[in-house]
Amino acid sequence: MGRQVVGIVLVSHSERLAHGLRDMLVQVAGEEVPIEAAGGTDDGGLGTSYDRILVAIDRADRGAGVLVLTDLGSAVLTARTVLEDRVANDAVLVDAPFVEGAVAAAVLAGTGAALDAVTQAAVEARDVRKL
Repeated sequence: MGRQVVGIVLVSHSERLAHGLRDMLVQVAGEEVPIEAAGGTDDGGLGTSYDRILVAIDRADRGAGVLVLTDLGSAVLTARTVLEDRVANDAVLVDAPFVEGAVAAAVLAGTGAALDAVTQAAVEARDVRKL
């Protein structure tokens, strides 16, 4: 079995947005980082799905923990509920910008960094100026 790598779950109201960001992260971080998209509702609409988030966390969990990033407010509420209900305590919801935080987290996760360091990288992405 390969080394344990922090997994990343992208929770968005839009299935297309979550999958598009996942595609970008895979190109940046590589296939070794388990990145799962949990976007949209179960019927394909805009919103979030408890079940999609739960399944994505379980799929992304390879033993080193899972970082959960969200796009908007109600995604945070749904993700929090999922994390509160899970028996395992190996996933963390991070307050970070969705795209920039995900990129920073994925790059660092690809180096084999621990969950706390990957989380910190996502949080610190908030302070990176674009201009």
